[in-house]
Amino acid sequence: MRAPLPTPLVTVEVADTLRRGVPAVLVAFPGDPVRLGPGAEDVDDLGDVSGAAGATSKQGRTWVVGVGDGGSGDWRKAGASLVRALHADAEKSGGTTFDVRLPADVTAEAVAAFTLGAAVGGYRFKVTAEEPPPRVKSLRLVTGGAGVADAVRKANTLAAATSLGRDLANTPSNVKDPSWLAAAAVKAARAVPGLRVDVRDEKWLAEQRFGGVLAVGGGSARPPRFIELTWPGTGDGQPHLVLVGKGITFDTGGISIKPAEGMHLMRTDMSGGAAVVAALVGIARQSLPVRVTGLVPAAENHVSGSAYRPGDVITQYGGTTTEVTNTDAEGRLVLADALAYAVRNLRPDVLVDVATLTGAMKVSLGVRTGGLFATDDDLAARVAEAGARVGESWWRMPLLEDLAEDVRSDIADVRQCPPGPGGITAALFLKEFTGGVPWAHLDIAGPARADKVYDEVVAGATGFAARTLIELAETYVPSNTIG
Repeated sequence: MRAPLPTPLVTVEVADTLRRGVPAVLVAFPGDPVRLGPGAEDVDDLGDVSGAAGATSKQGRTWVVGVGDGGSGDWRKAGASLVRALHADAEKSGGTTFDVRLPADVTAEAVAAFTLGAAVGGYRFKVTAEEPPPRVKSLRLVTGGAGVADAVRKANTLAAATSLGRDLANTPSNVKDPSWLAAAAVKAARAVPGLRVDVRDEKWLAEQRFGGVLAVGGGSARPPRFIELTWPGTGDGQPHLVLVGKGITFDTGGISIKPAEGMHLMRTDMSGGAAVVAALVGIARQSLPVRVTGLVPAAENHVSGSAYRPGDVITQYGGTTTEVTNTDAEGRLVLADALAYAVRNLRPDVLVDVATLTGAMKVSLGVRTGGLFATDDDLAARVAEAGARVGESWWRMPLLEDLAEDVRSDIADVRQCPPGPGGITAALFLKEFTGGVPWAHLDIAGPARADKVYDEVVAGATGFAARTLIELAETYVPSNTIG
């Protein structure tokens, strides 16, 4: 059986000339009549062409894809829908490369969105002994638009990050454990000069007193790891952004065991950690002049005689004691250790954590929007705007100070699961470990997984948040390095 990693993506490149004998793709805009972009003379009959975003049809050897009103979301959907249609057709016709004819006045933003959708929209992860079916391998975007080449390069980087995040989260947990995740991070980093990865084992975690990670991982025969990725940036006086991702490679719920229904999806409970690994690789690949560190506390949450219990009091990294009330709220315990480690050792200017943390956030925002908590308005705005630019939606949630006192425990410094609205109280617990550093908490319990295809998303792990984190890092690039 095999599931090749990394999953191969459609290669998207840009050029100003058509290739002889290569089938073309035209774009269509809705209207009465429907308008076609360059190459319209090659289509004799529009047939069922509507121009709606993502609507595809084949006219002889020529394909037509609708781009709707021309917003970024429509272009992204068009790229994804086109590649899915071409993949399906490739199984019959064997076509593997196409020239996409774009208008001369197409914007770099539109081309970037189309590239991203085309690159990841046909993503396929399957563990099988069968040979993979024929697939489209490449698209050439033919246009004379300004700034398009740079936009395509960046979009390909974002697509690769999304795909890496999906690969890591989709990998079954009989293969993926904390050690495997650490090795995968090392392997991914090797492909990017300047990106360093340090992996710490359970002995180091015990010496450093990472009580949260050790408690959560204590019930598994496969011990925890602490993964630290370092991108030093490319100059002096840079801000230091620290990203922390939850790396629970499988979550039974521990003693507070989960229902059987849906537990198989817990292979994706390290989607936050996957997003951080993928983001660091993408940041390094772009050589951003910003110092960025990624931390992934990785553990399996299992049931056994050595598992931690409700009612235990554990000592987090740095000395804060936590009363455990629910072993299925394990993510905040490992994140607390990593946040405290970052504050004490890394002196961050900005601190962001990302995690599939609470079912409450999935209830609140559904499965296409991430929850955003922040202690700093500027940071919150940067995250939301970064997400909007790369096609990931965030909604800011309140950090209600009238609930902060509920985090206090009678028998320890803090309690793991305060009463009240679950997403908010989880964020308030994490806030205790941020040391006053500007901090954002990204709860991706909803959008980290999908059960059906939409836009550029396919069923399974979505890679959500990796693109936002890369784009967020870019907002901290000093202005004197631009241009």
